[in-house]
Amino acid sequence: MAHGNVRTLHGIPVSGGRAVGPVVLLPPPVAEPPAGVRLAPGTDVEEAVARIAQASTTVQNELTAAAELAQGEASDVLAATAAMAGDPTLVADAEQRVRAELLVPERAVWEAAEVVTRQFVEIGGYLAERTSDVADVRDRIVAALLGRPAPGVPVRAEPFVLVADDVPPAVAARLDPAHVIALVTQSGGPTAHTAILARALGIPAVVATRGLLRAVADDDVVLVDGSLGTVRLDPGVDDIAEAIASSRRPATFDGDGRTADGHPVALLANVSDARDAASAATAGAQGIGLFRTEFCFLDRETPPSLDEQIEAYRAVLSHFPGKRVVVRTLDAGADKPLAFLTDVSEANPALGVRGLRTAVSHPDVLETQLEAIARAAEAERADAWVMAPMVATVDETADFVELAARHRLATAGVMVEVPSAALLSGQILAHAAFASIGTNDLTQYAMAADRQLSSLAELADPWQPALLHLVSATCRGGEVQGRPVGVCGEAAADPALAVVLVGLGVSSLSMTPAALPDVATMLARVTRAEAVRLARLALNAPTAGDARAVVLGELTR
Repeated sequence: MAHGNVRTLHGIPVSGGRAVGPVVLLPPPVAEPPAGVRLAPGTDVEEAVARIAQASTTVQNELTAAAELAQGEASDVLAATAAMAGDPTLVADAEQRVRAELLVPERAVWEAAEVVTRQFVEIGGYLAERTSDVADVRDRIVAALLGRPAPGVPVRAEPFVLVADDVPPAVAARLDPAHVIALVTQSGGPTAHTAILARALGIPAVVATRGLLRAVADDDVVLVDGSLGTVRLDPGVDDIAEAIASSRRPATFDGDGRTADGHPVALLANVSDARDAASAATAGAQGIGLFRTEFCFLDRETPPSLDEQIEAYRAVLSHFPGKRVVVRTLDAGADKPLAFLTDVSEANPALGVRGLRTAVSHPDVLETQLEAIARAAEAERADAWVMAPMVATVDETADFVELAARHRLATAGVMVEVPSAALLSGQILAHAAFASIGTNDLTQYAMAADRQLSSLAELADPWQPALLHLVSATCRGGEVQGRPVGVCGEAAADPALAVVLVGLGVSSLSMTPAALPDVATMLARVTRAEAVRLARLALNAPTAGDARAVVLGELTR
């Protein structure tokens, strides 16, 4: 039940939609048992040994049951993890450590799992990718031995609202929207991995919800509105009925983004690979506004060859014949270090050699990538645009546009992620064919707030008026030069904020495909003039919370 008189909690909306259901609290992570802890004198050693096998069997049975409830890839992952939980090698090693060293069972399991992990890494390939599964099994067995709830998302027969302080990326990656119908966290930010994944899965989500863990308990029924950023405690019968009805209405997008008076707004998708592109095409995206090519380069000691890149890019372009596909060149560095390109010893990599800056010392990597993009575009029928990340100066822009032209790429633009690029947009767009604003990084650099740091979530909020002023400045530069300005950051997936962005002059919005229907629906409710009026209200607001509140208040009148 709700504590005190609080009926509605407020947080940052990160994934639209409404859902109602019982609360399930995410169990805390399992800490490493202290090293060197031995069995107490007089303890029955064989009884301690037997507890390891019992815990292993318990975990295996729980995972097998969860696999039977899940579907598709989630079922396969859980079944494979269940098999690992019963691995006789891990159990035997742990049992031996109890007998030989008198370690307590939980420490013995932890150390045995470390051995398995090292072996998997040394073997490489598929097994090296399973190390996170080893850690998951280890944590579950240790939790069983300690009599604690299993870590990760609990398994329930009915759909539920997952509530947590924050959700680690490894846990978030296993969310099943058939069971987790909404996500609410007390910390976290709008650009964190959990928020991004919630949007991709189409799960209503609210983050940075103050007082959340004091206000709710397991099995409390709550109504989550991921568009307004609210969590209603003890909702009434009418509220529940309306939320259930709205969740059953299919969200659709007719492939034509526009305001109520017909002002066109291209609604595009952010993708990383061919599978994402296929999903975007199915969702009706009018094109691709951000193709993150770095996912072709990750986890490699050497860059992919020209032919490898051509194949990967063609696989994406093929899904959008005759439509715009904006290909971002390699955005390495910061939270995406690459062994062959970036210096992991940089003291502050977010402000270091990342994005286009890597081409200064490794021009061959960029040259090869541009040639691969050009050849892929020539082989397919998509309208391929190319853009460089982390552009900060006019000179960088001119050099990139010239280099792209040498590789037969006529439509070359820049990412606006650095405040200097926003402020110099007029001069930059005298060279570049277009600009695409990456609101995640632009917010980070404008507010001097690490976007992955949950304690700074309020500063990393894309509703910050300072960010909106930078977006406005970029659009004015585009208007002066007659160049289009789009947004491909996570802000584009917020329906209310999308209205503001259009009012500021943004001509295209690129987002996770799951967000397309909600954004399209919201834009179709307002005229271009109304969007301009709401944008002005947001610009004049003193805080992010005020900006969001005044716009949402107008939209829900």
